[in-house]
Amino acid sequence: MNLDEIALRRRSVRKYQADKKISKEQIVELLKFAQQAPSWKNSQTGRYYVVFDEEKLKEVRNALLPQNQIVTKDVNTLIVTSFVKNRSGFDKNGAPDNELGNGWGCYDLGLQNAFLLLKAAELGIDSIILGLRDAQQLRNILNIPNTEEIVSVIALGYRAEEEIIAPARKNIEDIATFY
Repeated sequence: MNLDEIALRRRSVRKYQADKKISKEQIVELLKFAQQAPSWKNSQTGRYYVVFDEEKLKEVRNALLPQNQIVTKDVNTLIVTSFVKNRSGFDKNGAPDNELGNGWGCYDLGLQNAFLLLKAAELGIDSIILGLRDAQQLRNILNIPNTEEIVSVIALGYRAEEEIIAPARKNIEDIATFY
């Protein structure tokens, strides 16, 4: 599969096969690939809390909004993503290097997450990124330190439906200005 095919295969999947599981080895492969994403001054502030354990999965699902609890009911892997605050986008003394401040940490984590999702698609693993969650509840469940900003939950599994039709994308003229 080339990159175009991988990008077109990657969709936000909302129905998964309950009997097909993701292995720890597969997750390690995804995370190693995600680490190849660029980051501010190579700060590598992205963090991943990978949940396989059935009891922990239930707890993490309970920290999601009801519609996301339904979407994730058949997945065996949820990853809570965060980044270390006040590092990416800051100088060594802790002062922001630009007006984005911690926004740069979110940007770096987004790049890492994109790499992870594309590698997952290449391996035939499906995903959805969930932003509707209770960050404090997730912090408590997974012992995520206050020095990290919780961003998303990524569900991984294998789609239950064969074809997922991608929504139309905007025209290039609507999103880009050429000079």
